[in-house]
Amino acid sequence: MTREERIQRKKEQELEMMMSGVRSKKTVGQYILAVCLIVYTTIVALPIVLVFISAFADEKTLAVEGFSYTPSKFSMSGFNAVLRYGKQLATSYGVTILITVCGTLIGLMAMSMFAYALSRKEFRLRGFLSIYAMIPMLFNGGQLSGYIIFTSNYHMKDSLWLLMLPICVTTMNIIILRTYIQTSVPEELMDSARIDGAGEYRTFFQITLPLMKPSMAAVGFMMATTFWNDWQNAMLYITSQEKKPLQLLLINIQKSIETLLNAKNIPSSALAAMQGSIPQYSATMATVVMVIGPIMILYPFFQKYFAKGLTMGSVKG
Repeated sequence: MTREERIQRKKEQELEMMMSGVRSKKTVGQYILAVCLIVYTTIVALPIVLVFISAFADEKTLAVEGFSYTPSKFSMSGFNAVLRYGKQLATSYGVTILITVCGTLIGLMAMSMFAYALSRKEFRLRGFLSIYAMIPMLFNGGQLSGYIIFTSNYHMKDSLWLLMLPICVTTMNIIILRTYIQTSVPEELMDSARIDGAGEYRTFFQITLPLMKPSMAAVGFMMATTFWNDWQNAMLYITSQEKKPLQLLLINIQKSIETLLNAKNIPSSALAAMQGSIPQYSATMATVVMVIGPIMILYPFFQKYFAKGLTMGSVKG
């Protein structure tokens, strides 16, 4: 090891010791903030914990004791009622995953290119496109007009494209991506690419897009959550069973249970017997678990990109 390497190694060790000393010093305010965050997290997590516990609780126990963190009896009847739709449930999961993945990728590509165009000060249509992007944020044509256009003019009734295209581009996500490009992607890199003869497409795909990974991950996670939880468009436009997404299927399961329990042509004695055998409440909680479970599993993997992507572009420097 040369003298310069030893000096550099010594400086690195001193810096590590200094950083460890800074990390070891904690003020009273940090302890108070930690306690407040723990209390707030506990308050937010308690309803979610109650949903998971109720999903595994016995239906008769829920009817008698109500929703509790410590039910006296557990049962899988709620999940069995949902999993009874085995083949259709698997199909709906596949449709929802397809919509989520394809819709997110299409939206990210469209919005990132739109944001790149808005971030270029020399682009002549920048002002016009900025106003054009703000119009849907302030004005909305309404659900009825959208339904008529999509079904009558575009003839897209019962099409999976209607579950992706109407919500794949939003003005707020474009603003987030544009701000990230302006504040976190060095202008010098784009200038050097242009000097070397790169066009706008090559500059975007080879220089800008790789540097946008944190913001793309953050926006992509928000978009994926929107696609995963969307059920209204499916209820309006989807009629085929093989195209029915997960949320719409679970809503139909809940309606089937409620219709069976509230049917007037069933004798009262039979209804009284079914009140304890049909898992109305536990099936409802099982439905919620089936919907939010995958998102809760994936969120920890995107958390660091989610925080970084939203905060990196907020301060210049």
